Amino acid sequence: MKKNQWAAGAMIKNGKKRGEWVELVFAVRAMALGMLLGRPWGESCGYDFTVDQGWRIVRVQVKSTISKPELEGYSCTIRDSKGPYKKNTFDFIAAYVIFEDAWYIIPEEPVRGMWAILLSPKKKKEKYREYLEAWHLLTGETPGMVDRIEACMEGAGSGIRFSVVNRPVWVAPFVLAGKFLRWRFRGTLQDAGRG
Repeated sequence: MKKNQWAAGAMIKNGKKRGEWVELVFAVRAMALGMLLGRPWGESCGYDFTVDQGWRIVRVQVKSTISKPELEGYSCTIRDSKGPYKKNTFDFIAAYVIFEDAWYIIPEEPVRGMWAILLSPKKKKEKYREYLEAWHLLTGETPGMVDRIEACMEGAGSGIRFSVVNRPVWVAPFVLAGKFLRWRFRGTLQDAGRG
């Protein structure tokens, strides 16, 4: 999709309806990334979605901005009708800069008690840069890490398969090679030790 095609959402004048549209955009993106989403019943919660990480569920408050870009970026309001969100209301803010088609996935702590934040997707040095398109925070993954290495043998003659999880990416080939060599030569090495 071209970058400013999402700007059509900015044409929705009613703020509540635009918020509903942004929630749909969030859901489409998150589901395309393989996330399992849930929705709370009603509108009294301080979050819009839950994401099942497999070992825990995190709460996500979805926000957006169509503010005219200032010299420094776009202002995004992150409060409810009563003021700033209270501590432990959500785990992450998913803030969408509509005109830039850019998402920020920000943990609760850096924005706790704030009324608004300034988002600048085009600036290299901005306060929230590390959270730009940081979808891995919602899935609980660590980029560049492999969780563990697994190998399995499926039936006679089907061969062996290896996988690597939760290790730095550069280590994975070495770990896989070691696992393969140990598997491949396990009988040979044991026989050599006896001789």
